Amino acid sequence: QVQLVESGGGSVQAGGSLRLSCVASRYALSSICMGWFRQTPGKEREGVAIIHSDLSSGGTTRYTEAVKGRFTISQGNDKNTVYLQMNRLKPEDIGMYYCVAVPGICRWGSWSDARYYSYWGQGTQVTVTS
Repeated sequence: QVQLVESGGGSVQAGGSLRLSCVASRYALSSICMGWFRQTPGKEREGVAIIHSDLSSGGTTRYTEAVKGRFTISQGNDKNTVYLQMNRLKPEDIGMYYCVAVPGICRWGSWSDARYYSYWGQGTQVTVTS
């Protein structure tokens, strides 16, 4: 069982920055794929970024095209926390952001398929005003 707790959402003007955090209670899991999805009303959940977190190494990442160069996903030194640094935010980045996780190595070819992730956080709202 993995529990995910997100924080860091809020409202910011276009061009501004926010950092989301997700703390995972991963217990004995040595390898876990973690990341962020987002959703706006009337749209399907969209994969934003993922990272492979391994207690010995890890750190490989993937991003959706729309956020490349603006968002950075990273893991904390304790390997239990994943961050999403969001810079140069745009109105189209508005949405509820969910932390996701699945034990094991990330499926790089299908990482953006929401069905792949076993665990979801409660979500944190990101609002960008123009």
